[in-house]
Amino acid sequence: MTSVALRAAETQLDLAGTTAETWSFGPVPASTIRMTAGDTLRATVSNDLPADTSVHWHGLALRNDMDGVPGATQAPIGAGETFTYEFVTAQPGTYWFHPHVGPQLDRGLYGALIIEDPNEPLSYDDEWVVILDDWLDGVTATPDEVLEELKGGMGGMMSGGGMGGNMMMGARSDLLGGDAGDVRYPHFLINGRPPTDPETFASAPGRRVRIRLINAGSDTAFRVALGGHRLTVTHSDGYPVNPVDTDAVLIGMGERYDVLVTLGDGAFPLVAMAEGKDDNALAIVRTGSGEAPTAASAVSALTGAILTAGALAASSEVTLSTRAVDRELSATLSGSMMAYDWAINGRRFDAANPMAGALGVSQGERVRLNITNETQMWHPFHLHGHTYQHSGAGPRKDTSIVLPGKSLSVIFDADNPGLWAAHCHNIYHAESGMMTILGYKTS
Repeated sequence: MTSVALRAAETQLDLAGTTAETWSFGPVPASTIRMTAGDTLRATVSNDLPADTSVHWHGLALRNDMDGVPGATQAPIGAGETFTYEFVTAQPGTYWFHPHVGPQLDRGLYGALIIEDPNEPLSYDDEWVVILDDWLDGVTATPDEVLEELKGGMGGMMSGGGMGGNMMMGARSDLLGGDAGDVRYPHFLINGRPPTDPETFASAPGRRVRIRLINAGSDTAFRVALGGHRLTVTHSDGYPVNPVDTDAVLIGMGERYDVLVTLGDGAFPLVAMAEGKDDNALAIVRTGSGEAPTAASAVSALTGAILTAGALAASSEVTLSTRAVDRELSATLSGSMMAYDWAINGRRFDAANPMAGALGVSQGERVRLNITNETQMWHPFHLHGHTYQHSGAGPRKDTSIVLPGKSLSVIFDADNPGLWAAHCHNIYHAESGMMTILGYKTS
């Protein structure tokens, strides 16, 4: 049993001289929770915020009443209340936790959950957790203010005469198929720190490091590279893949990638480029002397080979067995920035009627889910309570980028009964309607 206490409270975050009023579980990110596969986590959450909250354990196939989705799996944790999450952590890998109430994800209420493999097959000398984030809370606006502004849509903003302060136009990325994001962020962070006050990871030349990358952002994909180095991708969303060498990795909101790198001698920039937004997050990797690189450092790897999930294949030990598909489901993503009317299968999620339009499965079925993006923007699609496999022996994942005008077909086994959220992990898209429920039929 691993017991932790998480206290959600108002706090201040020092962003290199800018003080941001925010909410957090203590430091930003929260202290990393480490466990061993098969152990039980008991996490007691105390809510000292002036609002309801919850904790979702992103990527874990835990029991349904511990999934942290108010309206589907639990009542929200009210102000002044406590709630204890207790569940077995069966699958090793890189996971994280965050609220599932309104746009609270875009505050400081998040942290890493690392589940270690007692029979770890990888060999490495050091391990670093690197959490990426886009930040505006307490600097330019609160997430609730941003959501309210976005819900007016681009059309309303244009007719109202001028750009809203938190909306972003012209964020373009070929990797993301066009429009890269909706929201203007003043800061991009690695482990809660901006480029002007970067974290330094100290090591030695020749050491082999496992870097666990987590995108905790709300509206930003990151292109991640370590200057002067190649990366070997070993895991996606906690599950092993056949290793692939690359210059950089594209990571959408909610995704995780584990990479191995053998370090050179000197000081190197670990750069997370905010895709399409002309800005970066930065940390320093130092193994020797040399001037610390800055965010403006030219990192050629960022324009080299960029790995996306489509280049990966699941390792044989986690590949789903071959069997007939029992049920085929569709999730069609629709909506636009103009009206901000994001939806799944033509229906905008209604928290007052969460089962409307739910996707139904039965226990034991092999399910194919076809996710079709009919919008002009990319969406990181996340399924709770399950890990699916991309078709064609692709990677095992729980969060996947679906490009505009494209489709993604995944398969999974319906082996975890309950009511499970399925949604875009752009928090502003989800809160504006791009969410549904996957539910198990009882008869």
